[in-house]
Amino acid sequence: MHSDQQNHPMLAKVRAILAKAEDPAASPEESQAYFAKAADLMSKYGIERAMIAESLPETDKPTKRVVIESGSYLLDRVNLLMSVVDALGGQSVRWRSYDWDSGKYVQKVEIHGYESVLDRAEMLYTSLLLQAFNGMKKGRPLPGESTTAYRKTWLAGFRSAVTERLGVAERAAVDEADRQLGGKAELVLAKREDTIRAIFKAAHPKIRSAPKRRLTGSGWHEGVTAGERADLGTNPRVDSSRRQSLSA
Repeated sequence: MHSDQQNHPMLAKVRAILAKAEDPAASPEESQAYFAKAADLMSKYGIERAMIAESLPETDKPTKRVVIESGSYLLDRVNLLMSVVDALGGQSVRWRSYDWDSGKYVQKVEIHGYESVLDRAEMLYTSLLLQAFNGMKKGRPLPGESTTAYRKTWLAGFRSAVTERLGVAERAAVDEADRQLGGKAELVLAKREDTIRAIFKAAHPKIRSAPKRRLTGSGWHEGVTAGERADLGTNPRVDSSRRQSLSA
């Protein structure tokens, strides 16, 4: 996380809850309960930051960041990041770039959003990427099936389930806030999303959608199940070490 908002008490509480959810001793049911609580708190945090910024714009400004991903399953990694950013109200674009130091291609993702949105997105992505790769490796392809094909569909299913759950948590938090604020929260969030879309469009006026991927593996349903159990975050201070381990 990049901003001072990482010290916010609610995010500290989220990290504490998710530390329990990531405990290997936790049952799937316990992890689901922790996830639900963490997702709820993170969504409420997003609304809180938005409402404060409505009166004090300097507390949460539009910004952009570039995330560079390398290693195996590159498109699956960046698609997960972009889906999380989108679910939280941000915008993103990716492109392939050659890394002269490693002699390999990497994926660069430029993400646009308010500081609080990108803080949440990066926290979630770091945790979900770890969970996805750990879970994917436990899956078993069908006899004779390509392991790579199986894992790509597993990761696609995981991403689909997680994105849906994020959307549900965000909508529930907005509905609750609107009941308390007389509909103001939805209007404020819609205005913020319009602002980010306008900034993104100005920065990338000729952006094109990527061709639709055709995946043939059998891992989709197992990935969906894992995504339905996933928790939504972790301590951002371990971000670099976790990413290195995933790239190995």
